[in-house]
Amino acid sequence: MGRPFLVRALWFVLVGWWLTPVVVNIAWALNATILLIPLGIKLVNLVPTALSLAEPRGLDAPDSGRGQTNLLVRAAYFLLVGWWLSWLWANLAAFLAVTIVGLPVAFWMFNRLPYVTSLYRFHG
Repeated sequence: MGRPFLVRALWFVLVGWWLTPVVVNIAWALNATILLIPLGIKLVNLVPTALSLAEPRGLDAPDSGRGQTNLLVRAAYFLLVGWWLSWLWANLAAFLAVTIVGLPVAFWMFNRLPYVTSLYRFHG
């Protein structure tokens, strides 16, 4: 069961709006090291939680490999495009999150962040 709306709204107002850009930029610093990419990707998946206490997304679902782009294609995409495009994408979303008008777009963007980063699709 998810957290109550009031708790999530208070989290966003008191913590989420400033914590999210910090998490985003730490994740991309880790991704840039190549060696710490697994930790960076875990942080990418926690961005919606940092923003509004949304339930964390799991990468180890039984069907998580089905319907995914080939891993080598995803790795090449990440190295050529994903690492810098997702940094821009996430920082734009973090900026939009601090505006009332942009908040719905920011949530939409953060939910697509794993795909922009590495072409990873969540199921369910």
